[in-house]
Amino acid sequence: MRVLISGGGTGGHIYPGVAIAKKILQKYPDAKVLFVGTENGLEKKLIPHEGFEIQFITVEGLNKRLSKKTLSSIKKVFKGFFDANKIINIFKPDIVIGTGGYVCGPVVLAASLKGIPTIIHEQNAIPGLTNKILSYFVSKIAITFSESERFFPKSKVVLTGNPIRENILRKIGESNKEKWGINKDKPTVLAVGGSRGASRLNDFVINIIPKLIEEKIQLIFITGEREYERVIRTLKEKGINNLEGIIIIPYAYNMDDALTACDLIISRAGATIISEITALGIPSILIPSPNVANNHQEYNALSLEQNGAAIVIKESQISDDVFSQQVISLAKNKDLLTKMSSNAKKFAKIDAADKICEIILELVKKDD
Repeated sequence: MRVLISGGGTGGHIYPGVAIAKKILQKYPDAKVLFVGTENGLEKKLIPHEGFEIQFITVEGLNKRLSKKTLSSIKKVFKGFFDANKIINIFKPDIVIGTGGYVCGPVVLAASLKGIPTIIHEQNAIPGLTNKILSYFVSKIAITFSESERFFPKSKVVLTGNPIRENILRKIGESNKEKWGINKDKPTVLAVGGSRGASRLNDFVINIIPKLIEEKIQLIFITGEREYERVIRTLKEKGINNLEGIIIIPYAYNMDDALTACDLIISRAGATIISEITALGIPSILIPSPNVANNHQEYNALSLEQNGAAIVIKESQISDDVFSQQVISLAKNKDLLTKMSSNAKKFAKIDAADKICEIILELVKKDD
């Protein structure tokens, strides 16, 4: 079986594809998997790190508003479609899977028009423009949240959940504080703003560090690579030099170890991080990004809050004093953390990759 997977830009579109690819190889060791992305996205670095081959096309997203850049973007979409056709003709996939981001648009469309079985996976409660368009051409649509079903042709939709990497699933029930050299008996908070980092979220975390140290709460702070130097510089400018129990890193390839070292996570509300923290049963304070299409992160976050697994705070409503009180009071409330952890696990769908593999096999067999 030859499988082509396209998706990229951020980790939220990349890691579900990686989880699907690894599950395919686990079930069908002779399968060949190829990723297609752009050289501008994180996939250029992350996919080879995960051990997969990747090829690149030239494409960029279309802005909903007309501007001088629109014509250039349209040209790149057509070039991306041409590039995708060339890759498909050479690789000859039995199935093509799109996991989101504008890069998967021309790839999945090209495959669909050639009569190759296609699947798109929608991670968010409110789908993006690319998947809405592709939904009319593809064979099947896998969704993470039941709320997104109404946006797609109903006969194609399968509720699968969001595929989670095996290295995360293997850590269910583990605690890894010792790996980070921190005290296993002290409350530990993990703060992460997504694969690229989030400057506003990072600023909120910077401002509560002195309070966390005062309250003997440990922190693993993953800033995002493009934010790391600014965060370190800002700490120095603010005179925050005592970083006892505070670990600050730009990125974590071993995200499974970071997640299993914390009692509470402060995070944006991308679908992939939500899938991972619910699988591991991690209570969360979610600060949805206001800078995403259709405000989908807020809808993602509210799904967790309604199930008693998270506290959702809008970025516009945060003040340093109130935020530090919320983090500290929750980090020290073991009973509430236990209850939220239990609720998070109930929300989890840990067999999403298996379900998608079943759809893949069904479509490939039907096409034989």
